[in-house]
Amino acid sequence: MTFNIDKLEDWEKVVAEILPQLKHSILTLKGNLGAGKTTFTQYLLLKLGSKDNVNSPTYSIVNEYDTPKGKVFHFDLYRLKNLDEVYDIGIEEYLESAFLSIIEWPEIYAEDLEDFPHHEMTIENHGLNRKIIFK
Repeated sequence: MTFNIDKLEDWEKVVAEILPQLKHSILTLKGNLGAGKTTFTQYLLLKLGSKDNVNSPTYSIVNEYDTPKGKVFHFDLYRLKNLDEVYDIGIEEYLESAFLSIIEWPEIYAEDLEDFPHHEMTIENHGLNRKIIFK
């Protein structure tokens, strides 16, 4: 699925289309800095019924949110230097216990992530516009 984002409100439409397609409990988000990975996550969690304040997990590495369907874990692996650091945060335990895990900057964990069924979303930043590719 491919979407174009021209204004902030378009994220709601993207979430409304993607949410019914989520068949796996892991969603990876790829895109450069400022592409909209956390913005997408904010709209997604709002649609899932979370009342939590959604922030980028850049410094905390992982944020936990409550939804009526269960826990959502939001990871940002950008600052991790190697695979050992990914395992040190206990990522497997998070993935096994979540309704949904959203992983920003999944590249460092990509090879091991192949063992888990997951969706991939890429956000291409084209100035003020975004192109979303969801698999």
